[in-house]
Amino acid sequence: MTDKPRSHGRKAIRQTFKPRELMTPTPELAGVWRAQIITLFPDAFPGVLGASLTGKALQEGLWQMETIDLRPFGMTKHLNVDDTPAGGGAGMVLRADVLGKALDKAKESERGNWPRVYLSPRGKRLDQKMAQRFAQCDGITLLCGRFEGVDERVIEEYDIEEVSLGDFILTGGEIAAQALIDATVRLIPRVLGNYDSTQDESFSHGLLEHPQYTKPATWKDRAIPEILQSGHHAQISDWRQAMAERLTKERRPDLWRAWCAAHNRDPDEDQELS
Repeated sequence: MTDKPRSHGRKAIRQTFKPRELMTPTPELAGVWRAQIITLFPDAFPGVLGASLTGKALQEGLWQMETIDLRPFGMTKHLNVDDTPAGGGAGMVLRADVLGKALDKAKESERGNWPRVYLSPRGKRLDQKMAQRFAQCDGITLLCGRFEGVDERVIEEYDIEEVSLGDFILTGGEIAAQALIDATVRLIPRVLGNYDSTQDESFSHGLLEHPQYTKPATWKDRAIPEILQSGHHAQISDWRQAMAERLTKERRPDLWRAWCAAHNRDPDEDQELS
């Protein structure tokens, strides 16, 4: 086993490519947003990130990914990466000396505005504003935890930001890392093709997105709202705004209260929609 990181991106596109084919070493591209992932399971990447638009953008060099296998930094001939919790308790904790070596390796490629993030259930919840902030950075280093977590001294020493997907527990940080990268990479110009599509979706303006429809005009006796077929763009815009407000009020009262406070609106006002 080797501790040589594997970089991904900038490969010729073939219709039959598999995500694993994006994992071969490639040179670092100047000025390209780059994700470094410290993980015990490098084979989990790029995973779904190697498909669809993010995978195509990875191949085209619009962003890059590098996995750093934590195992080779382990201790003893068995390459142990964890130990029992100080003070007792269940489970195992990733060792500070092991993680420190991996983070030092990652630091060699960090440049400019480059946050370090530990995917943790006790972290600040990932939201659209956070993804936008990460997209404006030069890159990011992600630490995928396992077991009972990581030694707290690592978080303090390396000034690591803790980020959570929500109030639930995963077996490790790899799925969370892929979700964070996807939410971030899609905001990089040219990745989605139509950047304007990111401006009207849920959370971009503090509200959930309005309902979407497409052909056929009628399906199982359900018709597309007449307003959307009217051609009156101002009225369509008003309808979409009203629907976004109603859905946000019904499904995410926390977002609704925050939006109303920012727009000097009464959060208890009725939303009358046709």
